[in-house]
Formats: sequence, structure tokens, C-alpha cells
Amino acid sequence: MRIAEELGVDFEERNYIKDPPDADEIRSIIKNLEDEPTALVRRDAKFKKLELTDEDVQSVDQIVDILVKHKQLLQRPIVVTKDKAIVGRPKDRIRELLS
Repeated sequence: MRIAEELGVDFEERNYIKDPPDADEIRSIIKNLEDEPTALVRRDAKFKKLELTDEDVQSVDQIVDILVKHKQLLQRPIVVTKDKAIVGRPKDRIRELLS
């Protein structure tokens, strides 16, 4: 989180593989998310290998279920502040949020 360091913002970095968010935490992120909830789900090779489609991640319940079962599909970086959360892509979004 070089941007946070540049701005002098204290932050906590978390390894989502070693310490994945549980269902309640994912719901909390979604509640404060400025993006559409489905933006939390990566559409990568694993998504395709699991034969998932956009229809599988339309509702909050579907998104939570998929991300709890398949933590590798969690989009990153996710930046969470006291009252907002964003998917940090493109990186300029992080600078805007933390400034």
C-alpha cells in the first residue's frame, strides 16, 4: 500500500489467503462498498474453471457464498475505511479515498 504510505495514512495490510474474511465481514464490506457488490468477485481463470457466470454472483447472498467458498475470487485490493469500502482498481481510486 505504497499510496497509503505516501499519504502518511496508517493502514493494516491483510493477507486474504491466510486470513480470509468470513461471511459477516464480507457483508459489512458490501454494506459500505461504493462499487456494485458484484465488483468484489474476480472474473479470472478460477472463475471460469468453476464454470461460474455473472448470474451466479448477482445477489449479495450469492456473492458472500462464493467468496466464502472460494477466497481466491476476492477482488483486490479492497480498501476499507471507517465508513467506506472500495475496490482499489484503478489505483487512483485509493488515492482519492485516502486523501
